[in-house]
Parts: sequence; structure tokens; C-alpha cells
Amino acid sequence: MHDDRALIEARLKRVLDERIRPALYPESVPLNVAAWVAPGEPVAVAEGLAAPHTPVAVGDAWGAPWGTTWFKVQGEVPRAWAGRTVEAVLDLGFDERMPGFQCEALVHLPDGTPVKAINPRNQWVRVGAPVRGGEHVEWHLEAASNPVILDVHPFQPTPLGDRETAGDEPQYRLARMDLAVFDTEVWELIQDLEVLGELMMELAVDSPRRWELLRAVGRALDAVDLQDVNSTATAARSELREVLAAPAGASAHRISAVGHAHIDSAWLWPLRETVRKVARTASNMTALLEDEPEFVYAMSQAQQYAWIKEHRPEVYAKVKKAVAEGRFVPAGGMWVESDTNMPGSEAMARQFVHGKRFFLEEFGVENDEAWLPDTFGFAAGLPQIIKSAGSKWLLTQKISWSQINAFPHHTFRWEGIDGTRIFTHFPPVDTYNCQMAGREIAHAARNFKDKGVARHSLAPTGWGDGGGGTTREMIAKARRLRDLDGSATVEWERPADFFAKAEAEYPHAPVWVGELYLELHRATLTSQARTKRGNRRSEQLLREAELWSATAAVAARHPYPYAELDRVWKTVLLHQFHDILPGSSIAWVHREAEQTYAAVAAELEGIIAAALAALAGGGGAELAVNSAPHTRAGVAAGAVAPLVAEGPEVSAVARPAGGFTLTNGLLRIEIDDRGLVVSAYDRTAERETVARGGAANLLQIHPDFPNMWDAWDVDAFYRNVVTDLTDADEVVLGEASPDAATVRVTRTFGNSRVVQSLTLARGQRRLDIDTEVDWHETEKFLKAAFPLDIHAERYAAETQFGHLYRPTHTNTSWEAAKFEACAHRFVHVEEPGWGVALVNDATYGHDVTRTVRDDGDLGTTTTVRLSLLRAPRFPDPETDQGLHRFRYALVPGAAIGDAVREGHRINLPERRITGAGAVAPLVTVDNDATVVTAVKLADDACGDVIVRLHEAHGGRARTTLTTGFELADAVTTDLLERPTDDGPALERHGNTVRMRLRPFQIVTLRLTRAGER
Repeated sequence: MHDDRALIEARLKRVLDERIRPALYPESVPLNVAAWVAPGEPVAVAEGLAAPHTPVAVGDAWGAPWGTTWFKVQGEVPRAWAGRTVEAVLDLGFDERMPGFQCEALVHLPDGTPVKAINPRNQWVRVGAPVRGGEHVEWHLEAASNPVILDVHPFQPTPLGDRETAGDEPQYRLARMDLAVFDTEVWELIQDLEVLGELMMELAVDSPRRWELLRAVGRALDAVDLQDVNSTATAARSELREVLAAPAGASAHRISAVGHAHIDSAWLWPLRETVRKVARTASNMTALLEDEPEFVYAMSQAQQYAWIKEHRPEVYAKVKKAVAEGRFVPAGGMWVESDTNMPGSEAMARQFVHGKRFFLEEFGVENDEAWLPDTFGFAAGLPQIIKSAGSKWLLTQKISWSQINAFPHHTFRWEGIDGTRIFTHFPPVDTYNCQMAGREIAHAARNFKDKGVARHSLAPTGWGDGGGGTTREMIAKARRLRDLDGSATVEWERPADFFAKAEAEYPHAPVWVGELYLELHRATLTSQARTKRGNRRSEQLLREAELWSATAAVAARHPYPYAELDRVWKTVLLHQFHDILPGSSIAWVHREAEQTYAAVAAELEGIIAAALAALAGGGGAELAVNSAPHTRAGVAAGAVAPLVAEGPEVSAVARPAGGFTLTNGLLRIEIDDRGLVVSAYDRTAERETVARGGAANLLQIHPDFPNMWDAWDVDAFYRNVVTDLTDADEVVLGEASPDAATVRVTRTFGNSRVVQSLTLARGQRRLDIDTEVDWHETEKFLKAAFPLDIHAERYAAETQFGHLYRPTHTNTSWEAAKFEACAHRFVHVEEPGWGVALVNDATYGHDVTRTVRDDGDLGTTTTVRLSLLRAPRFPDPETDQGLHRFRYALVPGAAIGDAVREGHRINLPERRITGAGAVAPLVTVDNDATVVTAVKLADDACGDVIVRLHEAHGGRARTTLTTGFELADAVTTDLLERPTDDGPALERHGNTVRMRLRPFQIVTLRLTRAGER
């Protein structure tokens, strides 16, 4: 037989595109259309319905960037169509390549009832199946003219990312507004041919099954009358029936399809638009669930459910009904799909607390899985947090984006820093927007790395990022792929059902230890510095607000602000979404975030001030408030007391060669005439910190133009070119007293200016550096370098509830790929017996490198660099322009415990108040290795005190907790404050509780006060 394969394959494509698909709507009549443009921001549905509309026509331009146009469409079904299926085809000017990334609309009935949404891949509204003929139809479309930010030629700077700069030029033209006959048989033929054609192309050319499909497709195309597709579609389908009925092989890979629409809570659109995107998608999915009995849809992010509940209660009622039926599945149990690298310990815990509690209270659903398909890497402390929240599984897809190293597993157990393991799955389909295309299904089966020992994988199916969800076409394809020879099998399943099957079949899954590092999007640790500072400051203020409110409630009967703290926490958690905190959203998002963080700070400062006023009472004594978890300057953790001056006084003298020498008996700091730290001598250890020939606090600037994903990425080649900023405009001695001395350094470079204050304080083994940058560079990367005279093959970086170690060398491609990484409050480098910490109050990105010096003694220089600022131009062309402030400190002679303590100190500086006298701590612990991360009242408002603590040094710890109130009972709980048996054994004696902690173990205690129940 002659090889006519290519001929039939090309024939299939052309006939589908030019004859069969156009026959889907064989008859149509135009609808009457009128429009009203809402001024400013979106309006309530009632206002949009009642507004005066002006006639418009197909071909008319509409839609200024970020505007809302209310279209009223009306018409009458022709009586000749009686008995047929009829749909409205509503094309607002869609580009089918961009579902979720351009205009969309929610369709309402005249009474305001939402029907469904339309978008580039879902342009229809069903009228009837069948119709009677003569029906009058009317719909009102709330159409969002969201501009295309990530265009066909991506990453181009654009003013469209903020309404303030986007202009008012119409973005779209109405393309089609018709009533049309929908030919169901043609639609089914399209699905048949697409599934078989796509499968055919994935099979080996020498596979008999491929040729069976080819011949069947050829016969079907022969049966189609190209001038009368509609009357011959049934005959064509009959030629395909046999090959569609052939069952899959016994060894076929098994795919659990989950309806899905990964909706970014903000990204290339502002938060307010996500509120509408979620409602549009949910309305479509609830409608689809009614039509498709086998379909299951999963939606994560409790915040998005809360938005629907608040803004679209009619849609929410449908969601609740579908949830109760078990087919609309609340997934993940988090407030939002957050970044997991940068949120602090408590914030990461509260993502699960608020998310799981919302699902429990609203739906009675408890999630066993964490659902984070698009997050940019996963911190090593996360497994314990997930388990402590009562969950046990994790799904993500993003690690497949790594540039260099392919992750070796798709199903495995992930072990965190404390030894906790959770069952984890990476869908081998390698997308969270699966369309049920043949290439995707075949790729999942081929790509699955655990063949031979496991056979199940999951496919999140539906248009996402900007929403849209699953389509009827995807469901039709899945139906044909349920049991089809040559293909993996597909079945709609809930995430929990998939995980239960996958875990049962793979009880001895391999183990991956440590962080799940994404070898991409590394610059998200630095972009949009104001957003990151706002997050860090909000986290610390929330800690203080809870601590002092709880202390005041117990000690002074001060009302505890339950509702206010709950609301503020949810605001902060929302802004930890994985495109807000990472700095990868449009200008509008980050402008609003800065305003929100300012409002959060003002409210929390008010809560803190009120609580401290209730505690301090009247009086004129000068008192220090210590919110940090360690004693300092004589003030216990969580106490208010007079400060006690400690240690020798500070002296400051001019250096003969220029610059200044600062000493305090513990450290001698040499700052040269360039304003650089050329020596940081530890007088106790008699050891130099700064590498020979090097200079610390050296600002360095690199060109920064990645190959793509500007706000997200920094590529390794950025390091090839560096400029050291050594020229100083001014190096002067600022404030100097026995308690502290400061050297002020001013530099100008490019279009920018930086002023630094280097301060050595009395009794402190650290050099504080306060850096203020007026930044006006473009596509540049600013770092602060500290070359240390330390020989170390690894360093410690703080993460949630502990720290992890990363190598300083690049022996393998895995290590080389981590050229930019995340740390919270500290980075610590150590030789046995002596180390150095670099602590910060607002940065996350950093790099650590090592070189061997050719200086006669082969000394090793380990250089730690903090990443301060970038200047990408997409998606925000003005990223980080303007004024910034960073505080960091060099701590010579630091053990890991010193790094922990100094990291908290710089983030929680003492407050000064006046009052009647000291205030005792609500709780104390007797072991510095045990860090208290939260002190609060129980969320159920019963009056119990909740204390969360963890072992922070990486070793075993015996700890005694003592309460400042009469203790009636103490139990361990999970993060949701529910009793659990998973915690350490507690020994209670009076007002003390003793326990033993394993390395990095998290413990949550519920402490019942005597007489409070």
C-alpha cells in the first residue's frame, strides 16, 4: 500500500478548518445591540441594567482600557427554527489565542440573574434545545475591556498596566452578535475528528493503531459532503465509531482530570478585576456542572470564594449547591495560592488557618491537599506547616519550568527541615491549563517519571491564569479518552480521590529532602521592593498587635480586637499571592499594594498603641517595649521595662588615611575614605571578618536584561559585568555619643543617589547599616556585598520556622542553578567555632559565592550579597523608581543562635513609651533555642491563650514555658487551634509547661486560664 499518511493528515486539517467547523452554526440572524459605558470603576448590576443604552453595531469600536461597557442584546428566534437547538454567538472582538487575557463579559437576564460568562474560548449562550420558535431573547453583558498586557510579542514596556496611564483608546471591535442554529451532530463530529487526529499524530508512525485511525479518518472525510456538511455529519461519524470504541490497553497510564481555572488573584489585572473574573468563571463552571454529570471542578483560594459571596451572591448560591453535591471542590485550604518563599513563619501558617477555616465554616469541607500549581518554588519549612494544618498532600506543576535540571520524580515524598514528609505530585502533563489535547495526554504518559511503580497522574483541565475554566469541548474530549486504545485513560476525579489512589499504589515513593527550588523567576525575590517591605512590616506589626492585645486582655481586661485582626490578616495574606508579593504584577497592583500596606500599618499601630496604653497606665517612667522573642537591654521578651545600658562605651576617631574607626570593646570597625568597611575586627575572638583585600558594604550594580520574564527573571550572565560603587561624595561622622556612633556616606551614580548610615552601638556585636536609595536606574541590579574571611562549604538561610543550608560551591548543575536564593531575616556563614551573620529588615534575594585568594595563605573568601533593587520594565515600566530604605547589619562572631536573635531584633526594634511601671510577659520560655512566633487569644473567643513556638537552632531543645497568669490547662493543637496528639508530651506543674522539641519542631499550645471557663 502506498504511503498516503501525510496527504490524509493535511486533508483532515483543511477540511476541519474550512468546512466542518464553519458548519457548526449553519443559520443565523443578527441581534439588536445597544451599549452604555460605565464611568470610572465598575458599577452595581442594577445600575448597569437601568442605564440608558445607545444603539451600536457589529464592527463598532468599544472599550477603553480597564473600562466596563454594558451591552443589551435583543432578538427573536425565527419560527422556522422550531425544534432545533439555538444559541447566541456573542463575539466582543475576541482573540482565541488569549483566553483570560483580554475582554470578557458576564451575561445577565433582564432581572439581573447571572447566566454564564463569555470569553475568547466560550462565546455562546444557549437559548433552547429545542426552541419553540418565536421566543424573545434579551441579555445584558457586563463587558470588561481589559487591555492585552502580555501580547503576541511579549515583555514590551506598556503604559496599559495602570488606569492612570492607559489612556482611553478603544481596545476592541464587536465581531459577531447573532442568534444561530447549533448543529449538535457537527459539533460531535468536530470532537471525534479532533480527538482521533490528535491521538494519531502522537502515535509512532509504525504503530498499527496510528494507521487504523488514519484509515478511519480518511473514510469519514470521504463521507462528508463538503457542500452539505450538516446533512452528512452523521454518516461521517459512523465511520469513526469502531475506532472510538476500541478500549485502552491494560498498561495504559491513568489520568485523573480535574476541572480547573487557575485564576491569579492579581497579575496583569488589578484585584478588582479578579473579583469579576472569579464570578464569571464560577458562573460558567456551575452551569457546566448542571449539563455534564461526570464533570468535577476544583477551585482553590478561599479569598476568591469570599469575593463571590460578597459581590455575586447569586453565583455563590450556585457554588454552595454544587459544593454540597461534591462536584465543585474547594481545593488547597489556603487563603490564596501564595508565594511560599517569602511569607514569614506565622503568615505561612495563617494562609492555611484562614483558608481551611473558611472552607470548614462555609462548606463543611476539610482539605487534605495543598494546591499550588503556579507558585515560584517551595520553601523547605513548608511540609511541616502543611501537616500542622491537618493536611498531608501537595500538588504543584511549576517545577517543570526549571531551566537547567529536570526534577527526577513526578510522585514522591517531600521531606522538610524538621523531618516531616508529605506525599507530593507534579502533574506530568506539565501545565495547569490542560485542554485535553492529544499532545498533552500523550506527553503526560511519556513524561511520567515513575513508570513501572506508579501509573496515576493528575491533569488540571481548563483555561486559567485569567480564568475561564473548563469548556464543553474539553469535557467531550475527556469522554472520548476515558477508555481509548492508544491513549492514556482519562477520568474526572476530585483531587482527594486522585491522591488516595496515587498514595495507595506507591507506598514506598522516593524522598526529596529540602527546598523545591525553581530554577527560574529568581528575581521575584527582589522586584517591587516597596511591596516586599510592606509585607515584612505588616507581618511584624501583626505579631506585635496580637502579643500586646493578648497581654492587655489578660492583664488589664482590655477588649481583644478579634474582628480587626482577622480582617487585617486576610488583607496581608491576599497580598502574599504569588504575583503580588513577588513583584510580577502590573503597576496598578503595586500602587494599590503600597497604599494598602500604609493603611494596614496605621491600623495596627493604633491597635498596638491602645493595648500598650492599657498596660502601661498613667505615669512618666520611660519604658522600653520588647516585642522580640529574646531578652535585650535587660528587657525580657514580651515585656515592658526600663532599658539597661550594657557594655563599654563607643568611641569614634578619624583614621590617618581617611575615614573613621569605631570601637565598643567588642568590635573595631574600620571605614575608609570611600565609606567602605575594610575591617570588622572581633576583639573577643581576635579575628578579622572582612576578607583580606576586600571591602564590605560594597554596593555593586549590574546590567539586568533577562532573556524573557523581565520582572520575574535574572539570568546568570548578569554577573559577567559589574560596577563597584566606590566613589563617595561625602564620608562624615554623624551622631556620636557614648551609646552609639554613626558614619554617614553619600554616593551618586547614574541618575541615583544613596545615603548610608553605619552605626556601632554600645554593647552590641553588630554594625547596623541604614541605606536610603533614591533609585532612578533602568534595567539594573543593585547589590550590597560583604566579602567574609570564612572557609565554608555551606551557609544557613532563614526560612519558615527554621533555616536550611545551601552550598557555597557549584560542584553540580543543581548547585550552580541556585545563584540567587531566598532568605528571611538572616544569612549565616560559619567555620567551626566562629561565624558571621548578615541580617536584614526588608530583603529576601541574595547570593553567596566563594573564592580562594591568591594571597600567600590560600585563604577563602565567602562573599554574601544582599539584593536590594532592580529596574525591569515589564509588566510595570516604572518598577521601583523613587525612594527606598533598607536596614541590614553585619554581625561578626555570630553563632546560629545569634543570627536568629539579631534577625528578630532588626525586624522588631524596641518601642519607647511612658507609663506607671514595668509590665511582665504573658509567657516566657527558658531556652533561647525556642522561639515564640505568636502569642494571641484563641480564635474562638473563649479566652484561651494561644502560643506558637519552634526550635530555631536546628537541634534538640528542652524548654519550660511559664505563664504570667494562673494556668488551668495546657494542650497541644494544630494550627487551627484544635487538640492534637502529634505534639510533644507536656509536663505541667502549676504555671509551667515543660516539653522536649526536636530540631525545628513547631508546637502550638492552647493555654486555659483559671476561672475563664
